Amino acid sequence: MEMDYFAFVEEIRRKIIAETGFAEDKVYFEQKGGTFARTGDRLFVECASNEDSREVCGIYIEELYDRYLEGKSIDGMAQDVVGEIRRVKREGYFENTRKLVSYETAKDSLFIRLINFDRNKTDLKNAVYRTLGDIALVLYMKIGEEGGCMTSVKIRKEYMKKWEIPENEVFSQGIWNTYQMTPPRIFRWERLVFDEEYMGDEFMETAEPYELRKDAMGNCLSTAVRTNGAAAIFMPGVAKKLGELMGENYYLVFTSVHEVMIHNASMVKPEELKEVLDDTLRETTPYEDFLTSHIYHYRRVGEVFSCVL
Repeated sequence: MEMDYFAFVEEIRRKIIAETGFAEDKVYFEQKGGTFARTGDRLFVECASNEDSREVCGIYIEELYDRYLEGKSIDGMAQDVVGEIRRVKREGYFENTRKLVSYETAKDSLFIRLINFDRNKTDLKNAVYRTLGDIALVLYMKIGEEGGCMTSVKIRKEYMKKWEIPENEVFSQGIWNTYQMTPPRIFRWERLVFDEEYMGDEFMETAEPYELRKDAMGNCLSTAVRTNGAAAIFMPGVAKKLGELMGENYYLVFTSVHEVMIHNASMVKPEELKEVLDDTLRETTPYEDFLTSHIYHYRRVGEVFSCVL
């Protein structure tokens, strides 16, 4: 007989306590809407604590319950959770979060990630971010990397108060770090198809002027690692440089969080781009990679971004 939801929560909590040997009060449940469970029910495992901070792993428990209903064993899921906690501790992620204690220890690990503002309003309530239309530029700190996947945490407003550094200065540091961590690149589709080792074209600091496509096809802007690539347009000097190379104003089509298409504004209409974007989002872009369904514009005079459609 299947357990109901709350019986399941208590049972997997009990098994995690048994596997880890942690005290009862170190593994606790918080329902959606709580201080640290804004977007869903969570089970928290407090792994360590000191005077300044606590090391806590949060698990979205409803996802585990769905897997239980599909036939996954509670023992197996509890072991998976404990295994992940041990991996995180082994990789030193908890130790890295202690950098948040001061700006000096945190500043070199700060970076910017783009997410859709409307879908993440609740999660952004206490975060540090800037908005352009429905795009949120959110400040994160890198705490680890494994197998090409980065682990990070959002910078919360309370850190700003603790650091006593102007928020604009901290945000600018994050943007600069993003440029250094993942340099911007232009990707040519014909090379992407035939060259597996292709990492894009350098265009910011080339000895010879880089040739952008100025026809209706556009140019794909991303990063050297092809993740978080849409953020490249907001990196220092990138938008201005693209305007100089294009010799025109241009439209921005964010097909996902990982890239943005740059189109010569004199060669294509925003309505046409919107049709293509809608098709791409519907047929190609995974839900978790969605950034915006709007078309944006960059005007060279004044270096102004705007949402046009």
